Amino acid sequence: MTNVRAESDRDLLNMHVATLLDETARLLEEQRANPFRVQAYRNAADTVRALDRGVDDILDAEGLDGLDRLPAIGQTLARVIDQIVTTGKFPMLERLRSGTSPGAQLASMPGIGVKLAQRLRDEAGIETLEQLETAAHDGTLAEVAGFGDKRIATIRDVLATRLGRRSRGATTGPANVARPIEPSVAELLEVDREYREGSQAGTLPRIAPRRFNPTHAKWLPILHERRQGTDYTALYSNTARAHERRKTHDWVVVYFELDDVEGQRTIVTATAGALKARRVVRGRELECERYYRSHD
Repeated sequence: MTNVRAESDRDLLNMHVATLLDETARLLEEQRANPFRVQAYRNAADTVRALDRGVDDILDAEGLDGLDRLPAIGQTLARVIDQIVTTGKFPMLERLRSGTSPGAQLASMPGIGVKLAQRLRDEAGIETLEQLETAAHDGTLAEVAGFGDKRIATIRDVLATRLGRRSRGATTGPANVARPIEPSVAELLEVDREYREGSQAGTLPRIAPRRFNPTHAKWLPILHERRQGTDYTALYSNTARAHERRKTHDWVVVYFELDDVEGQRTIVTATAGALKARRVVRGRELECERYYRSHD
């Protein structure tokens, strides 16, 4: 009886993982993502369905390397499966479903709570712990009301433990902690340009965001593309702050995934200063100034 129950639990978990991978492939295809990326998720779903072991058993016994060795999985999809198994969630799929991610883990951070978590999402577009980590090191978090030096230092220390790593890249600041690697300003601005041009031309697929959309209309354009090994998703900001400031067709959120790095940046039109009327990557203004000087 125990073996039957164990096999049933294994089959249910594997089926759940495969179903989410299939849904991801379907939504990516509907939103005109790279066909190779679509097929990768489909192939991974087929592999998981055919397993005679639970994906959790493989992770427990062999870690991510065990999943990586399976046909059609690889490092990136191994991490996706691990995320589903350990957290029960897949944030990218939430974005594909509705253009937003709930970011519930933010509220569990010491010193944040529900109200500050909502402020992070609305004012800075931060929805995941990985995005919070980036913001804690690049100056973005310091611009959000309620986040002083002491609170930011605590967040850095807690995230270093929770995420099981110190950030990668060149060291910055007294904590000797690095900002995670992410795309160049030039590439982020190019994705932003393509998204806005496609939106204005009406050539992009549209999705129905969950928030601020009582009629469930498909009004929000979305772009998926792959550049030099990095997968991008771009869409207009649908936060309370964007609606309040009437910037829902100016602020563009660009999500990126490269190997084990996942993050996002918001790109806006500057309204003052040296970059006035220019498109600017929030939190990377100095790099944007250097970029524009070299291209003028």
